[in-house]
Amino acid sequence: MKANKVLFITQEITPYVSESEMANMGRYLPQAIQERGKEIRTFMPKWGNVNERRNQLHEVIRLSGMNLIIDDTDHPLIIKVASIQAARMQVYFIDNDDYFQHRLMEANENGVEYDDNEERAIFYARGVLETVKKLRWCPDIIHCQGWISAFVPLYIKKAYPEEPSFRDSKVVFSLFGNCPQSTVEEGLTEKLMLKGIAKEDIESIVKYPANYQDLLKLAVSYSDGIIQNSQNVSEDILDYARGKGIPVLEYQSPETYADAFNNFYDEIWSKDK
Repeated sequence: MKANKVLFITQEITPYVSESEMANMGRYLPQAIQERGKEIRTFMPKWGNVNERRNQLHEVIRLSGMNLIIDDTDHPLIIKVASIQAARMQVYFIDNDDYFQHRLMEANENGVEYDDNEERAIFYARGVLETVKKLRWCPDIIHCQGWISAFVPLYIKKAYPEEPSFRDSKVVFSLFGNCPQSTVEEGLTEKLMLKGIAKEDIESIVKYPANYQDLLKLAVSYSDGIIQNSQNVSEDILDYARGKGIPVLEYQSPETYADAFNNFYDEIWSKDK
């Protein structure tokens, strides 16, 4: 069996942010998968350094307007969209005044990491999933890239398992070589709570105070497949995935990764069917 629909939940996409290994992957992988016959949707955060006017972002009113409650506080969800004409590809942006407006990625202009990065990741994960529900689109594969997407696998497997949009979805998580270096305190468990999630689902994997490597292990634990996207990925996390019997696609060269990823999606999708 082949996967026909792929949802990309990524952290960086060029030209909206500066080129990097992840941003280039975010830009060219969806296009390559689309050219191989699959239907795609692509999401990224509306970081504060994304130039809305130059990139012609506009709000999608019918998708915006929901409030997401995190740590007993309402946070409005704003959805924007732009097109990469050369790729015939739309990109949906998750926006919120508190978490993304006028703020960069994991750190500010002085290199100081934001102390609410895990809350931003929670908002992003839930914002994407709620928007996909509104789109009434049912992805076969959900491919998560970057620390900002680290909570998506947990939510898919524990909070949304009976949701029609995700009931049959398989989750693939990409490991890169970079992520925040700050620690995460125990309050994260309460912030992550949704119906279907128990404390032991998180705390059996994440020991507090935790670091972002621990959060990547949480993502790995609830994924159906793992991709090594960088050459310098932590061997500890790769060994953790293999120890749990999760298929791992090892690092692929830029010349071959598109076909390898496409085949990996089909392999993960057809497993247990």
